[in-house]
Amino acid sequence: MSAKVWLVGAGPGDPELLTLKAVRALREADVVMIDDLVNPAVLEHCPRARVIAVGKRGGCRSTPQAFIHRLMLRYARQGKCVVRLKGGDPCIFGRGGEEAQWLRERQIEVELVNGITAGLAGATQCDISLTLRGVARGVTLVTAHTQDDSELNWRALSQGGTTLVIYMGVAKLGEIRQQLLDGGMALDTPVAMIENASMPCQRECRSNLTAMQEDAYSFQLKSPAILVIGAVAASAALQQGLPASVTPLPLPSSAAL
Repeated sequence: MSAKVWLVGAGPGDPELLTLKAVRALREADVVMIDDLVNPAVLEHCPRARVIAVGKRGGCRSTPQAFIHRLMLRYARQGKCVVRLKGGDPCIFGRGGEEAQWLRERQIEVELVNGITAGLAGATQCDISLTLRGVARGVTLVTAHTQDDSELNWRALSQGGTTLVIYMGVAKLGEIRQQLLDGGMALDTPVAMIENASMPCQRECRSNLTAMQEDAYSFQLKSPAILVIGAVAASAALQQGLPASVTPLPLPSSAAL
């Protein structure tokens, strides 16, 4: 495991969701470059490594990506085992693909290790099944924040019939709401807003597309948070006895399953 870079997903926050492969990489690491959203508790698995904070978080001062690239390259060329430790999964809005390509173009060995992404973990912690036979036949993961400010195809997302999971959308709730409504999504579409997925401080706010911006403001929703938009969010709210501002869709009958 020497002289290479591991791009490792640390999961959404709960250290028990770390994979065995991630733990093995951390134990062998000489250098660990850690993101802001990684729970520091996972560092117990790399007691001998040098830990370098290279955080990125929306609205805050961030470590430039070019600097991160050069730092990984420098230590790898010194023969070090480098772990780039990321929140969630490195290949789901984690820049894992671009970092792997950049390093391989410079003849550095790279291995990616998956982690549980926040959209999945947050929904599960709230008893929301992102796919459910007879209710949601698929799930679409998107980010509301892009490097080039390009626009998503909101009409396609609105009419796709899948559960929609939106990352990095807290600062754009009003825009997201309007775009989905303009795309044809129903006013009473259920929404779950989940903050600090899988952590002891996780919070959730149930709403619908019409009221989501106002409810998020009253709830004082803060990043990091994910939005789950679709019928499955309402059915879980009903089962838990939680207040829901929409009438949940019924779960499919046993005959339908």
